[in-house]
Amino acid sequence: MARPGFVLETDDRTPPLVVPDGDGYRLEKLPLGSRVIYPTESLPRVPDLREAVDHALDAPLGSDPLTARLRPGMRLTIAFDDLSTPVPPMRRPDLRGTIIEAVLTRAAQAGVDDVALVSANGLNRHLTPVELERLVGERVFRSFHPEGLLTNHDAEDTDHLTALGGGDGDATVRVNARVAASDLVVLVHLVTGPQGGGAAQVVTGLGSTAAIRSVAGLEGQRSGGAAERAAADVVAGSLEIFAVEAVLDQDVFPGSLAFLGKREWEWSVRDRATWLALRQGFGSTPTWARRRFAAGLESAHHATLVSAGDPAAVQQASQAQIRAQQVVEVDGQTDVGVIGVSSRTPYSVNSLTNPVLAAWSGLAAAFGSHTGRPFVREGGALILFHPLAPDFSPLHHPSSVDFFADVLPRTTDPDQIRAEVEDGYAEEPWYRHLYRTSQAYHGLHPLHLWYELSRARAHCTDIVWVGADRASVERLGFRAASTLADALEIVASSVGRSPSVSYLHAPPRIVTDVR
Repeated sequence: MARPGFVLETDDRTPPLVVPDGDGYRLEKLPLGSRVIYPTESLPRVPDLREAVDHALDAPLGSDPLTARLRPGMRLTIAFDDLSTPVPPMRRPDLRGTIIEAVLTRAAQAGVDDVALVSANGLNRHLTPVELERLVGERVFRSFHPEGLLTNHDAEDTDHLTALGGGDGDATVRVNARVAASDLVVLVHLVTGPQGGGAAQVVTGLGSTAAIRSVAGLEGQRSGGAAERAAADVVAGSLEIFAVEAVLDQDVFPGSLAFLGKREWEWSVRDRATWLALRQGFGSTPTWARRRFAAGLESAHHATLVSAGDPAAVQQASQAQIRAQQVVEVDGQTDVGVIGVSSRTPYSVNSLTNPVLAAWSGLAAAFGSHTGRPFVREGGALILFHPLAPDFSPLHHPSSVDFFADVLPRTTDPDQIRAEVEDGYAEEPWYRHLYRTSQAYHGLHPLHLWYELSRARAHCTDIVWVGADRASVERLGFRAASTLADALEIVASSVGRSPSVSYLHAPPRIVTDVR
């Protein structure tokens, strides 16, 4: 049975702790009495993935079996997550490919010959053919891609977007035209956290720019999920959807690096030797080589649950599994939170992690992962580790280059950015062209990330980055320190000289449940 996560109070016997720091890791000694929030261990994986997928498709939740919903002459569309899930990318064969093959087998047996596959990438960059093949597998790719039946969603393709809803004064949601015209839509989703899945996946992954903007923009985020739920209700009432979700375990690190997910005092002699070699190697390796090493890492993820059927029922089952696997109970909030930020983010796969992505990863993805209350009190402070090097991919993040260089020096206020900048970034022809024809994220991408991380900025009095590029830190509106001790000295003016300190020991992912 997997052990739950727990909170450790450090003492003289506590060894230095592993802290993610960009492309590498460091060891840090926390002040005595600090709390360390450790993640849970993985729940048991399904013994046989193909058997679990077959069972889910044939005995679904709240729905007839998939075979009963298939018939000759129908139009079937299979939509699947893009490379942003999971992080790091999982080893081949990808679970999505296994699920898709099982669906296609049943479709062929039922005589369905109008089938298309689409990557639900939303405003994320379009995947290359190589990346698409990685997700769906070589056989599926060879059968569908040459015929134009395996595509990326294009939220800006106004000729291939269709409005759903609108009856009796209801709101409308424009989505991928192929999806809207399908007799059945199969949604394939890998679950790695509390967000996502269900009919909302159609909105955020297969919707128009306007639809995605309505739920992921500033007002949508501030609605507490109400905007997303309303749009999802329109989709659920307009489409026949069969959801298939696989909940992934906590095995983020591949074989030889699995010790990084362990508790430090449980490291074996071999683990310690591997750490020393890794540390020495990183210390003498050029930046480009460290990045290549980090980019080549693949996760050892497996499924702990596979569910299929009615989107709402499947989402509920997946979220119950995620809560059992990721929630860690924490007794009260803390004055100072410490977070290590890795350069592996959902939006930097096969790319670079720029300062905006790193800030989002620490302040939104990590700090924002809780059941309702952050683990740091309101008015408290955050200390984060990441180099924040001003390195950008002009291919993948062209609007982030301009957002960092032109917008943030003028203002970091989300309301001002929304009022003065957002429309321009949404409608800029060059950004739209690069999104549609290249592998660029949509022009709105950095703004949506900034809106998300701004919740942490509003919650905390001080946010300090250790070992980071000082110019980048200043540009982002934060403060810089050389060491953890220096950072604690900086925040002392706002949180006091003897603050309580808590370190979020992730990855693997932690969802804090503050009591």
